[in-house]
Amino acid sequence: MDRGIFAHAIFNQLEGRWNGGSTQFRWDGQGWAGTDYDKLWIKSEGTVSNGALDDGQHQFLYSRAITTYFDLQGGLRSDLDSRPTRNWAALGIQGLARYFFDLELTGFVSGQGHLAAKLEASYDLLLAQRLILQPQVEVNVYSKADPARLTGAGFSDIDTGLRLRYEFSRQFAPYIGVVYKGKFGQTANFARQVGESTGDVGFVFGVRAWF
Repeated sequence: MDRGIFAHAIFNQLEGRWNGGSTQFRWDGQGWAGTDYDKLWIKSEGTVSNGALDDGQHQFLYSRAITTYFDLQGGLRSDLDSRPTRNWAALGIQGLARYFFDLELTGFVSGQGHLAAKLEASYDLLLAQRLILQPQVEVNVYSKADPARLTGAGFSDIDTGLRLRYEFSRQFAPYIGVVYKGKFGQTANFARQVGESTGDVGFVFGVRAWF
């Protein structure tokens, strides 16, 4: 029974963001196919703002179950958006941590010898049978600056939010919320040089869907 092949896809974020002056569209989704022990993954995220695609990250991974709740993942990441493309080797873990936190921690090595790390975490707080409050955070760290992609060395950026969703079904759940996106250090300096914001609080409205 544990060798059956299954498939699953989910968009945790399909949302519009409004900060009082501009509107963005963001997606963050992933899907897999495989057995309980071995899976092939595709992960994709990005933001569309003023007709340009930003923060485009796409990962193609193989995973192997190493404990009951965690998988070891390895593969490739491509940064494909309106800025120069970068490719990375990826290695990380994904699973359900203590107290039911969804956790992803991944390290990357680029062809130019740059190192990077990404942490994603979220938690579902059940307020009622169908009403769920989800805090979420994503943090990126880089070893070297990449001015062409407006990325600085060190603690680069954070994307965090609080979303309240109503599950009409497990497969379809509209939500509203508030998010904060901040840039720090060299990344913030690069943003200022091209006239971009270094920190925004915005309201979001979207849908969480899985198949």
